[in-house]
Amino acid sequence: NMIIKALQNEKFHTENKAKMVPFAGYNMPMWYTTIADEHNCVRNNVGIFDVSHMGEFYVSGENSKSFLQKVTTNDISKLEKGKVQYSSILNRSGGIIDDLLVYDMGNNKYMLVVNASNMGKDFLWLNENNDFDVEIKNDSENISLFAVQGPNAEKVCSNLFEEDLSEIKYYNFIEKETKEFGDVIISATGYTGAGGFELYVKNKYAESIWKCLISKGKEYGIQPIGLGARDTLRLEMGFCLHGNDIDDSINPIEAGLGWICKKDIEFIGSDIVNRDRENKPSKILIGFILKDKGIPRKGYKILNSDGLIIGEVTSGSISPHTKKAIGMGYVDFIENKESKSIFIEVRGKKIEAIITKRPFI
Repeated sequence: NMIIKALQNEKFHTENKAKMVPFAGYNMPMWYTTIADEHNCVRNNVGIFDVSHMGEFYVSGENSKSFLQKVTTNDISKLEKGKVQYSSILNRSGGIIDDLLVYDMGNNKYMLVVNASNMGKDFLWLNENNDFDVEIKNDSENISLFAVQGPNAEKVCSNLFEEDLSEIKYYNFIEKETKEFGDVIISATGYTGAGGFELYVKNKYAESIWKCLISKGKEYGIQPIGLGARDTLRLEMGFCLHGNDIDDSINPIEAGLGWICKKDIEFIGSDIVNRDRENKPSKILIGFILKDKGIPRKGYKILNSDGLIIGEVTSGSISPHTKKAIGMGYVDFIENKESKSIFIEVRGKKIEAIITKRPFI
């Protein structure tokens, strides 16, 4: 089924001359024109991403809240119907199994949106820790997901649904019955920092909603956007990508995600989070900007001014918006001082960089 869904969406990507790459069991568009062109289209106008590879789980049953409070790090009691929360799932040593979105659908029903490459692992973990008799259903194969992002996204989506969507505040959502696209979840979320909506639809409406968005968005400069620009957009915002900047061996305090871990709540891994929150972690995620020419890449070494290795790069690129070389990486906690000089080893050359606040724009 995975492949069928991928192929169904693939047809209209190849028609748009997309450069396709295999990703998490899917064939995904990497870019249609160029990464920089698509990136700036989202920052300045509006772009549409096919992110149907993301996983959707439904958790339901009267103990859903207690279950989610145990397996996720954020404060579930803050959620109410129509609200979304960014959170994480930790293992017993505090490592991040995945970062995810939790949607409160009302009546003890929640939708969890997880990363494609972690879907199987997440599903197993949730079931292993289900001491609450809740139902956990993986509905990913039936749902297509499109992100419409950028300053003009609201106009395009309001136009499409013939409804003013400006009322939907950030990290809130509505469920809408439509004639053309069935039941749609319209969510004011996204991972670009450019604003906009994510639209969840049943697979059979995927192609028609994509085509309608493209035609309604023409006057606002809409373009299809690939995974390449999705990565540079989230990097400019300093957002973590699972598998790059966070993984099963890194805890949220090290990753600067303490804000999605609530202090006075017990969840799996909370003892480690509380320990590092109090005593400071051994390493910490930083942002940096290169002073000279070069592109920082994942795995490149980070050195201090004495030439000692203090960490390594987890994400890096040229920012299409500022044209500067930016990146993130882990360094020894004691090295983390804003505006401090560090050095990135790029192809045998040590290039000076400055530790900086995120976002980069």
